[in-house]
Amino acid sequence: MRTVLQVLSPAELDQLHERSLHVLATTGMRVDTALGRSILAEAGAQVDEATRMVRFPPALVEESLRRAPKHFALGGRRPGWSVKMNEDQFTLLVDGGGTTVVDRHTGERRTGTFQDWREATTIIDSLDDVGLYWSMIDYEVDASTPAGVVAYLTDVFGTFSKHVQESYLDPALAPYVREVLEIVFGDRAALRRDHPFSYLITPTSPLIIEEHGTDTWLALRGFDMPVAVMPMPLMGATAPGSLISTVLLANCETLGTLCLVEAAEPGVPFIYAPVIATMDPRSGRYASAAVEHYVLSAAGTQMARHYGLPVEASGGGTDHFVPCIQSAYEKAVSILLSSLAWPDILVGPGQLAGATVLSLEQLVIDVELFRMARQAHRGVHTEPELWLEEALASVGPGGNFLAHPATRANVRAGEWRMSDFGLHGTFDAWRAAGSPSTLDEARARVEEILAAHRPLPLPDDVARELAALRRRAEQAG
Repeated sequence: MRTVLQVLSPAELDQLHERSLHVLATTGMRVDTALGRSILAEAGAQVDEATRMVRFPPALVEESLRRAPKHFALGGRRPGWSVKMNEDQFTLLVDGGGTTVVDRHTGERRTGTFQDWREATTIIDSLDDVGLYWSMIDYEVDASTPAGVVAYLTDVFGTFSKHVQESYLDPALAPYVREVLEIVFGDRAALRRDHPFSYLITPTSPLIIEEHGTDTWLALRGFDMPVAVMPMPLMGATAPGSLISTVLLANCETLGTLCLVEAAEPGVPFIYAPVIATMDPRSGRYASAAVEHYVLSAAGTQMARHYGLPVEASGGGTDHFVPCIQSAYEKAVSILLSSLAWPDILVGPGQLAGATVLSLEQLVIDVELFRMARQAHRGVHTEPELWLEEALASVGPGGNFLAHPATRANVRAGEWRMSDFGLHGTFDAWRAAGSPSTLDEARARVEEILAAHRPLPLPDDVARELAALRRRAEQAG
């Protein structure tokens, strides 16, 4: 039996859905995109243009849930690589948005550089536990301009070969994003088939479908581009002050945006992706390490599964600014709780201090924590060949199973997880090696990856076309 964390009962999930339908039909959401309101009105929603409030009839919500595909794959540029959604696979998406870096050579916190971006992206390209890309640190070029977004995506696709998930706040960038995708991946048919790129929409809590990022996605329609919807309600700040009411709000915001997405492009792949979190009551700050955050994350995963939808959850937060004992125990608890609910995608590794500080050593450690959580989810298998009653009988009382063939076979079959990271030997061997710390080993692992891994290069003709597109974007201003 697999190990699966459940924090809500089937009856509570049903109640959560019914209450969400009531909130959406009576309170509704403010929809700041005029095009979005027009699309929703045509789909049957009740739209008040004066207030921008939209109310969603239950039938519209149910039809939107029916339209959303339950199974699809996220592809990438690497040949043969994909992650199948809702097929019991599980991958990591590195957390993004870091503004500072813990320098691995000095231990000091400093502003991030392009070299940091390049190294972080190279490392996650090498780690196949990480299937999806977000930018872990600010990129050196302003990617909010046409030329900047072309330069940025050129570097992204030239360094990371798996799936890329992005979001943009200016619809004027959409034509350039489209052209980059067509240059890198071929024609529209290839993009629709392989889904190498997904788009992130982030409703604003409480109950707002924001304008700019949503309008950019509306301008990108036509690629069958998967959409992840990620409201980020904070219990007690931008969400009411209880766990279940925060889940209710997140579910309403996700479902309301789902209605817009499926009305705008019926049948487009959809990922249920709320980050359901809490504020620290002592300061009002985002409590990235709060255990309640990860209980809420598990609830969100359960709700997505209740709908049969693929899910992108969050885990791996810490409040500390450097890799240390506090960051270790906070990340271990959060990754385990979030992972045992078993989403398709888990956002979180590599960042500290509420996803504001990048540490490459922490990234390596977090991936190891994910591997441990994945083994914990494996649970206890009970296939007939694993009961080993014949082995018990042949060895008998007082015997030892170390040399028994079944022990060797099941070590190789996965009954044990054999980690190659951390200290698992004797004290004397550790002392003889110079008493390295776990952080020392993580730093050495970072250096090994950077020395050995070579990202899949862009073909020469693709690179030339992208360079020409960037020149055109620069000339266009």
